[in-house]
Amino acid sequence: MTDTKFDTIVIGAGQAGPSLVGRLTEAGQTVAMIERKFFGGTCVNTGCKPTKTMVASAYAMHMARRAAEYGFSVGGEIVPDMKAIKARKDKVTLDSRSGNETWLEGMERCTIFRGHASFISPNEVSVNGQTLSAERIFINVGGRANVPAMPGLGEVNYLTNSSMMDIDFLPEHLVVVGGSYIGLEFAQMYRRFGSKVTVVERSPRLISREDPDISDAIRAILEDEGIAFRLNAECISFSPRPGGVCVHVDCDSGDRDVPGTHVLLAIGRRPNTDDLGLDKAGVVMDKRGYITVDDELRTSQPHIYALGDCNGRGAFTHTAYNDFEIVAANLLDGDKRRVSDRISGYALYIDPPLGRAGMTEEEARKSGRKLLVGTRPMTQVGRAVERGETKGFMKIVADADTKELLGAALLGASGDEAVHGILDIMYAHAPYTVMQRMVPIHPTVSELLPTVLAGMKHVN
Repeated sequence: MTDTKFDTIVIGAGQAGPSLVGRLTEAGQTVAMIERKFFGGTCVNTGCKPTKTMVASAYAMHMARRAAEYGFSVGGEIVPDMKAIKARKDKVTLDSRSGNETWLEGMERCTIFRGHASFISPNEVSVNGQTLSAERIFINVGGRANVPAMPGLGEVNYLTNSSMMDIDFLPEHLVVVGGSYIGLEFAQMYRRFGSKVTVVERSPRLISREDPDISDAIRAILEDEGIAFRLNAECISFSPRPGGVCVHVDCDSGDRDVPGTHVLLAIGRRPNTDDLGLDKAGVVMDKRGYITVDDELRTSQPHIYALGDCNGRGAFTHTAYNDFEIVAANLLDGDKRRVSDRISGYALYIDPPLGRAGMTEEEARKSGRKLLVGTRPMTQVGRAVERGETKGFMKIVADADTKELLGAALLGASGDEAVHGILDIMYAHAPYTVMQRMVPIHPTVSELLPTVLAGMKHVN
């Protein structure tokens, strides 16, 4: 019989949990690690690792089809072997998952419990019929695909970002409901594999969180690859049809019916908090089910913390890992760190990618500041021209009075990497003139950032 009283309980082996267990056990604490399904969380199992592995396969096929542009021939038609693509993806996922599990199993003072955790009091958790207790508890349960109630959805088969990871065939016509980050990555990926793809989106433009010029450019990039869009889809419903499903839309133009063989729901995420018994622990959630936390990730119960996607303070692998860093710094290192010190940074992994840092231009305008904005098309970036990847543009926004960098959107080749130069300056709280005077390496995409800054203009 294992001990039931621990110094700490960690619920969920996502991106924050295992690293936190490592620090706590190194500090001499006994830790119960509870995981009900797969180690590694969303990123390893149904998110970043598997999807970006498949994106890489789709990119390789896309470039092979462009062989003539680069002066060579591959010969014959480029067709996917979906079983081989899935097998490659599965290996990447399983290697990462098993690595996490083996690491945790080898930690001294760590006891792993495989099962569903549920609070029975503020200091007690039940798992597999056993009661565990601890003075401090960390919740790292992540999230899952949001499946809202929509007319007819219960009558059809549908896919989510998770179940898409299980298919080993090519849909003839994939209808993606949701024109945001997850939906667009899958749309381009499967179009490059060879599916016909239609994206249905309620809003009048794609990824409405971004500036309109970014949304429009992304739509143009994807339309150029043959992806169809149905925007302003106010009344979405579903019905079965022979050989597939029909998505009914009420749009300003085009047919009201979008027939397809398969439908993917990409309508956001929701936290895995509804079956944890949080009410018995006295832990407060907001109306969407996210656990309310303070600037150091404490919940309404100061000895209980929430990390990762379940706390609503970030929806990315890197923010979840940063949650671990904040907690470890405050509890173990005597180093005061806060969530509010974090600068927004993320990427959309279509091709070319969108790298984002800080505010959008629209957000900066709403702040009431005097702004400087600089842009440059990728057609004027030497590295992009050399690679034959000139779609997209760069945009940087700064405060005209303080010279503070407020944000950037780098839509183009290596935009997801080049944006870190912007983030570096922002975290250093340095004026943009520091970057403007840098001497970057040629030929790179990043070398044009000082040029964009030098050409910034005042905007109303």
